[in-house]
Amino acid sequence: MSLSSPPDDLAAINRKIVAEGEVLPAVVLKDGSRVQTGTVATLLHNITRYNAGERGTVERELAAAIPTLFKVGLFDLFPPAEWMAGDNPGRRLVGELARAHQTDHA
Repeated sequence: MSLSSPPDDLAAINRKIVAEGEVLPAVVLKDGSRVQTGTVATLLHNITRYNAGERGTVERELAAAIPTLFKVGLFDLFPPAEWMAGDNPGRRLVGELARAHQTDHA
């Protein structure tokens, strides 16, 4: 499963959680990098979908969020090992994807 996702793809994924006609902007961080807003909210939504038994698209959407979540510091606050702890399958998958991303970018 590829973890790289163009910002436009992540924007389309994140748009699924907002009302028709609403747009989530991309923002520029102080380091000059551009990130898509709505990624954390969409992640939580997709974990719920995954836990309900959805696979395929939802797994790809979770994977697409990982680089942005690293960029904004989510995994500094909640490391991949914490995501993998417990019995929540969606959280565990996010932790596994994050750990794989760390390994690939070490």
